[in-house]
Amino acid sequence: MIIDAHSHVHDPVHQHLALLDEAGADRAVLFATRPHPERATDLVSFRREMSALDAALNGQSGDGYQSAWQELDTALAAHPDRFLGFRSVRLDRSEDQLAAEVDQVASGFHGIGELTPPPGAAARIEPVLRAATDHNGLPVVVHGSAPTAEADLSTLAALARSYPTVPLVLSQLGGAHWLTAIDLARETPNVYLELSTASIVFAVRLAIKELPDRTMFGSDAPYGDPVLARTTIERVTPPGELRNRVLGGTLAEVLGL
Repeated sequence: MIIDAHSHVHDPVHQHLALLDEAGADRAVLFATRPHPERATDLVSFRREMSALDAALNGQSGDGYQSAWQELDTALAAHPDRFLGFRSVRLDRSEDQLAAEVDQVASGFHGIGELTPPPGAAARIEPVLRAATDHNGLPVVVHGSAPTAEADLSTLAALARSYPTVPLVLSQLGGAHWLTAIDLARETPNVYLELSTASIVFAVRLAIKELPDRTMFGSDAPYGDPVLARTTIERVTPPGELRNRVLGGTLAEVLGL
């Protein structure tokens, strides 16, 4: 089974399905999103969509959560055979509120994410990890590229070591800090690296070499492309068991599929 470990709701959804079909991907992890860059038709409209992303990544909660979660619910209900739903939680909530939100996620989704703690505040996910532990180690996905800082990656790995039953997935191979992400994952058995949007092919090759059982193919669509992401994995792995694990086998194990 080929599973894209990182994608966001598209508008319209059929465009996403077409991309998955073209990439030969059977299923995709699907996250909610407030920005929709795929709606943009020119530079002005693209900047408008990306302003919502910038706000989210810098911890500005704003509006739009409910509509984004509704879009996610609609896509999952329409295509349960293609999408594996993950849902985020509000990191600006109290610990009790976060625990209640994790309870809700655990009852209907495969995991929590994509979480976007603001730069310098990665420790905000600790109540989420604590609550995930109470749900048989529900997987948690955290945004890994900019504006996530190198120190944030270290904080996330330290938290993962405190909650060893929770699979913690660092997205985008840690962005510019990919070497640090690989080092931290090597030291932390429950940290996984999702490989989307890596800017250097060598980074993907090295991550897979060092962590053959904890690296995952992902596209970060619509920001990335499933075909290109799969091609990158196939470029740096030989046919066989290793490639199959990266393209879906490892994630299938994590999710109990």
